[in-house]
Amino acid sequence: MHFDVVTLFPELFEPFLTTGITRRAFESGQVKVKLTNPRDFAAGNYRRVDDRPFGGGPGMVMMAEPLALCLTELHGARQDIAPVVLFSPVGKPLNHAMVTRWAASAGAILVCGRYEGLDQRFIDVHVTEQISLGDFVLSGGEIAAMALLDAVARLQPGVLNDADSHAQDSFNPALDGLLDCPHYTRPETWQGRGVPEVLMSGHHSHIDRWRREQRLVVTARLRPELIVQARQACRLTASDEVFLAKL
Repeated sequence: MHFDVVTLFPELFEPFLTTGITRRAFESGQVKVKLTNPRDFAAGNYRRVDDRPFGGGPGMVMMAEPLALCLTELHGARQDIAPVVLFSPVGKPLNHAMVTRWAASAGAILVCGRYEGLDQRFIDVHVTEQISLGDFVLSGGEIAAMALLDAVARLQPGVLNDADSHAQDSFNPALDGLLDCPHYTRPETWQGRGVPEVLMSGHHSHIDRWRREQRLVVTARLRPELIVQARQACRLTASDEVFLAKL
């Protein structure tokens, strides 16, 4: 799996790629990441990559030509026809299904925008998919690119200490798309607060049912639309519906 990242600030990625548990994926080459600065493809002594927008207005716009030349070189160095992803507020919000798809892919070219955005002509010609982290604006696409890379890396075999860890993630189909339940660890009592007795019982079927009910509680309270989606997809059992009716 090979991700090329086009960014004006490649130095932002260095600590990310060498820190934390997901570094295993990057260091082993399971998820290969190559950083390329489009400024290296800009003309002139100043290597200019941005200019004022036609029609006036605040800010600067990234120029199409340096980005296009950068893409030409990256495509030529790859062994596949890589999709070109732009992180942008107009993109589809990143979710678990998208991460799972990218985790099983051969990778992509990730373009990190800056300033007021990119020249639309570059987007029209070269970008195949746009992704957003949510309904807010960042100063650049680097944080969004890191979010995608981190989410993809942790799904690779051997990256997490427990191979089944990600199966219990929120939004995972293994949990029927629900949020995860609360978790507890030592000590048994902390600041006068104890651990739910069922978790100390050793009765695994009771524990499993408690966790399922807690997932329903948390999801219904914080993300009720996920309950609707699970119901529409016929993921809820009759006992789930009885429990929800009592909330």
